[in-house]
Order: sequence, then C-alpha cells, then structure tokens
Amino acid sequence: MFGTGIKLSEIYMVAGMAAVTFGIRYILFPVSGRMQFPRLFEKGLRYVPPAVLTAIIVPSVLMPDGKTLDLNLDNPYLIGAIAACIIGGVFKNLLLTIVLSMVVFLGAQWFFAAG
Repeated sequence: MFGTGIKLSEIYMVAGMAAVTFGIRYILFPVSGRMQFPRLFEKGLRYVPPAVLTAIIVPSVLMPDGKTLDLNLDNPYLIGAIAACIIGGVFKNLLLTIVLSMVVFLGAQWFFAAG
C-alpha cells in the first residue's frame, strides 16, 4: 500500500481500464477517415449527448435522496431544473442559463432551509 491509501490492485485496475479505453480508440483511429456512416446514422448521433445528459440529470433532479421520487415544489433540484429549461428556452444562452438556474437553485435551497 502507498502512503496515500491507494492499493496496488487499484492502480492495476485503473491502468487496465485506461489500456482498454485507449486500445479501443487506437484501433478505430486509422480507419476513421476512410469510413463513411449512412446519413441517417450520422443524424441520429447528434442526439446521443442530450440523451446521455438527460439520463444523468433527470434521476438526480427527481430523486435527490437517491431513493424516493420527489415531485413536490419544495424540491430545490426540481425548481432549478424547471428554471434552467425556461431560461434556456427563452434566452438560448448557455452561460446565462447556467448562472441564473444556479441562482434559482441556491435561492430555493436557502429558502427551504430557512423556512
């Protein structure tokens, strides 16, 4: 064991995961310029990032404790997410959406903690 509390097996595990990730990408890199995907497939790939982000964010917004569904308006995560959707839809500005929805989220969190 090292002084930081990291076990040698954990280092092997991280190194193995890095090798597999690098290997998969390295094998496909040489053929990337020669491969052409069908247009419909390329069009569908545009929806992957929003789908992944939705899959990550929605459970944390609707189940902040990780166990029960919380759809009440005293859930600051839900209020912040609703604010982000509205602000993003109206202004179409990512930075403004992030800043204002964080202000709304933190304000709701403070309000519910104080009350």
